[in-house]
Amino acid sequence: MKTRIIAITISLLFVVFSISAQDHAAMQMTASSEQLKAICVLYPTDGNEVSGIVTFTSTPDGVKVTADVLGLSPGKHGFHVHEFGDCSAPDGTSAGGHFNPEHMKHGGPQDQMRHEGDLGNLEADETGRARMTFIDKDLMLSGPHSIVGYSIIVHAQEDDLISQPTGNAGARVACGVIGVMK
Repeated sequence: MKTRIIAITISLLFVVFSISAQDHAAMQMTASSEQLKAICVLYPTDGNEVSGIVTFTSTPDGVKVTADVLGLSPGKHGFHVHEFGDCSAPDGTSAGGHFNPEHMKHGGPQDQMRHEGDLGNLEADETGRARMTFIDKDLMLSGPHSIVGYSIIVHAQEDDLISQPTGNAGARVACGVIGVMK
């Protein structure tokens, strides 16, 4: 009799845990499917005047990245997702290195071998404004390699897309944390 009660109790617990796990998985799927947009507000690092907004939108072809950045010197500037969502250091170094969960070499956004955070260069016009829109097939807004909660860094110089590990793009002139957008 006791053995039968124990067996029934174990069976009931198994059913409850199975239903709970299925509900949890369904909730995660719903939450991740609803997380279709993210935003990053860029703030200047110490001694700089760079600011802007970067938005990320899931599309069937990848993540659409739209950047509008002001206060840059004319020319190209390295533009990357960095590994920590922390812009607290005056020089932006608290954001860490490039977001690179697959431990790849640095490269350009079109390269097969690249950090997931390698977004290439923003090109500022003579007024210091850089606008750019592109689709990135490697970025994700949900799942294990989601960029939400990480940071964007804009650099003082052009990313040469070759030098390891960062592209020799110089100082960090702006930093912002990527957050969920309604």
